[in-house]
Amino acid sequence: MSYAEALSLQRIEQQAVIADRGARGRQVLLLVEHDPPVVSVTRRPEASGHVLVDESTLASRGIELHQTDRGGDVTWHGPGQLVAYPILDLNRLGFRLHAYMRFLEGCVIEVLRDFGIEGHRDPDATGVWVDHPQGSQKIAAMGVRVSRWVSMHGLALNVDPDLSQFDVIVPCGLHGRSVTSMARQLKQPVEMESVKSLLVTVLRARAAAAMGSVESST
Repeated sequence: MSYAEALSLQRIEQQAVIADRGARGRQVLLLVEHDPPVVSVTRRPEASGHVLVDESTLASRGIELHQTDRGGDVTWHGPGQLVAYPILDLNRLGFRLHAYMRFLEGCVIEVLRDFGIEGHRDPDATGVWVDHPQGSQKIAAMGVRVSRWVSMHGLALNVDPDLSQFDVIVPCGLHGRSVTSMARQLKQPVEMESVKSLLVTVLRARAAAAMGSVESST
């Protein structure tokens, strides 16, 4: 799905979740591989400077350029990268923004562990990282937007994308820090459907646990 189409769908679903909010209200998870590939740039003043080539050069490589209203900086999305857009009532989960970001990181770390990859948080940079002799490499990027405490946007997990496409940006605006993928870490192909299935299971279980904690405390 194209980035623009997915963004439009997210906005529709976010309004539906807001309209249906309540103890048994609607909760949505969209899973996407963006095609054509896209570089998305936030409104952060310095973000546009982290795109290293002009729009015509991006187009020559088949990459779109889009402004985005999520948090964070600049990132790339494309085939081989699993993008998850949880559209959730954060009040039902008992989360504010910091806790929600840690929730997303925890879900990815659990998925990676199931595949034999040890992911970790970085206290200075949102996302999920793996160790490397030359410094930690990012395997999952995150950026969200919240309206009336209902989330949109989410996380992007590098399953088996063309990592050379990240060369057109400074990923997440972090100079000198590289990206990696599940396939590179495992040194073998990774089946996208199996990652999708596990991510759905983990997100559903962790969200249910969070909602159960909220219900038991009220």
